Amino acid sequence: MNYHLHFRTDRQPVETCVIGTGGFGRSFLAQGLRVPMMNVRVGVDTSAQRVAEAMRAVGIPAGKIRICASAEEAGAAWQAGDYIAAEDVAHLLDLPLEVFVEATGHPEAGARHARLAIEAGRHVALVSKEVDSVVGPGLAALAERKGSVVTPVDGDQPSLLIDLITWAETLGFEIVAAGKSSEYDFVYDAAAGTLASNGRTVEAPEFGRWSELGLRDVAEVVAGRAAAAAMLPQRAVPDLCELSVVANATGYGVDAPALHAPIARITEVPSILCERAKGGVMGATGKLDVFHCLRAPGEVSFAGGVFVILRCNDAETWDMLKEKGHVVARTGDVAMIFNPRHLLGLEAATSILEAGLIGRGTGGVEPAHHVDLVAFANRDLAAGEVLAMGGHHHSIDGVDAHLIPASALSDESPAPFYLASNQRLRRPVAAGSYIRMGDLDHRTNSELMALRAIQDGHFHRR
Repeated sequence: MNYHLHFRTDRQPVETCVIGTGGFGRSFLAQGLRVPMMNVRVGVDTSAQRVAEAMRAVGIPAGKIRICASAEEAGAAWQAGDYIAAEDVAHLLDLPLEVFVEATGHPEAGARHARLAIEAGRHVALVSKEVDSVVGPGLAALAERKGSVVTPVDGDQPSLLIDLITWAETLGFEIVAAGKSSEYDFVYDAAAGTLASNGRTVEAPEFGRWSELGLRDVAEVVAGRAAAAAMLPQRAVPDLCELSVVANATGYGVDAPALHAPIARITEVPSILCERAKGGVMGATGKLDVFHCLRAPGEVSFAGGVFVILRCNDAETWDMLKEKGHVVARTGDVAMIFNPRHLLGLEAATSILEAGLIGRGTGGVEPAHHVDLVAFANRDLAAGEVLAMGGHHHSIDGVDAHLIPASALSDESPAPFYLASNQRLRRPVAAGSYIRMGDLDHRTNSELMALRAIQDGHFHRR
């Protein structure tokens, strides 16, 4: 596709506001200074000073940045051509902004920001998967009624994977599996006998036994690697959260609630994430999963990229493609096509331009609710305990995430992970059990709860 043709227009650049100036938001600000058809003059965070610091850090002159604490101040700064740093999205709704980029990662705040933007008839680029996993389909349906869109963003794996899946479907390929690499590589140093991931290095004396797949049994090697790497985390909530967005956009489900998540070399992925009848670990085709990229120090990373595993219907063609370096399974039956990148805010502008210029998103064809990301106790949880969400991965101590078929919420239904976050338990929950909605002492003023009720009414009318 020629992007210049796709986005060709004589109109003024798309005006955007970025909400949340952490890693993603800062990278969006930085690239926003260079995108010819988009402006990023407005930023929001819990501290306007933090926004101003991020703006200065990416090269915006300090004298052009105005900290605004009201709609009137924001309006005056806009008319003066200044950059605006603010703390409340509500103060910015009178500005001629077209797309609000919600990148806080905070479930409650993100839900409010998205609702305000939609009610004002603006497009929302929903970077915060925490919000999307609970009410994304409902927000998309609300926006549709307003004539705007809620979209995931290129630069993050969900949008990139939706792109790859729909590309393969358009070309008529049979998709055996699809997914992404996990947040962090597993780096095995055979000489030192160590395994490293996410800045942590551990002794792994048994890992060498399982480091090569060869012609061995896939299930045995996958289990052996998992056991030999047991001291390192092999599930991360963001991985499942991102796949929930893809599942709701595409209708693809998962083969296991917590995924298979094998530790695998890039060249092994199609041999592992295929059907058991073909020697892999998947119980069915057309499912989503994650793999942990196994590599040696200095070897190329999958870089948090995305993949589809396709059926090789014409052996001669795929033999030719294998000779050209494509990754084909050892059986020759399936092959992996992949995009080994996600550049965060640096490439998010294509989704923003799709919304602002064309009025479309880069997510699903129409809003749908296929799966829920729910909370699963991995230890006994006591009544009165607060399920505090924290850390870089926005995780909850003692709680895992599972992907299950979607349903309307009730007291007995498993609680969406980010509806359970920061809630107090009304009663104990045993290890190995789902945390139910009735287990939680819900706040009555929850934005997420209110939006989820609207979503349930839209998609799950009785």
